[in-house]
Amino acid sequence: MPMFILAAGGLLTANITLAAGKGGQDIEQAVGEFYTALNALFTGDVGPMKEVWSHADDVTYMGPGGGFQVGWDQVLKNWEEQAAMKLSGKVEPTEMRITVGRDLAIVSDIEKGQNTNTAGKVEKVSIRATNLFRKEGGKWKMIGHHTDLVPSLAK
Repeated sequence: MPMFILAAGGLLTANITLAAGKGGQDIEQAVGEFYTALNALFTGDVGPMKEVWSHADDVTYMGPGGGFQVGWDQVLKNWEEQAAMKLSGKVEPTEMRITVGRDLAIVSDIEKGQNTNTAGKVEKVSIRATNLFRKEGGKWKMIGHHTDLVPSLAK
């Protein structure tokens, strides 16, 4: 496992870059919970998404529909709008790379699957995603999600 030192904001943190399945079980569990929540969202259920996200003012979301939401209130509003679309289908993370620090983790992956677009047609999904997590109360919470745009969802 490669190890390096990351200087961020004048703070040095030892980070380990992991391939999925080679440690970092806590963060892998958090990632799994996020994708379970995302797939629940496709059925119209926003509840699990509320559980996996931090409710802080510094969270950010740049999803497949475009835009840039900052703060839990804006992020939640966007998730509620997506849940109302009931896109059905399922996506899963592939080619996952995880970088874990003491209190922050970065997960890069490709989200693959299919959804029903706003025109009612099933379409394949294959987009790049970056997920940011922060330890809050001993549990990993999502603080950022950024994906490629999906043209049928772009506003």
